[in-house]
Amino acid sequence: QVQLAESGGGLVQAGASLTLSCAASDTFSLYYMGWFRQAPGKEREFVGGIRWSLGITYSGDSVKGRFTISKDDTSNTMYLRMNSLKPEDTAVYYCAGSPIWGTSVSNPSDYPYWGQGTQVTVSS
Repeated sequence: QVQLAESGGGLVQAGASLTLSCAASDTFSLYYMGWFRQAPGKEREFVGGIRWSLGITYSGDSVKGRFTISKDDTSNTMYLRMNSLKPEDTAVYYCAGSPIWGTSVSNPSDYPYWGQGTQVTVSS
């Protein structure tokens, strides 16, 4: 069992930047780590992910060019740097981990491990 904990959410104005962190209890067993978000009344949406061992990153279409994923192997932490934030980025942001080789980085159903979520609110 892998524990994940997000931090760094908050209230910001449109155009601002924010960095979220996801600390994992263990990354040795993880194939993918991902960021997802969910706004009220909407389905959980893929934001981005990383193939942990190789450091290959992936971005969701709605955030491509604005959000960047990175990692720190020494602290087992994944980051989501969010630039040029828009009101439509408002959501609860979750990090997730999958130990399963060959699964889809963007499918939330392929992730068995989830953090508790952190709220990001972007005001106009």
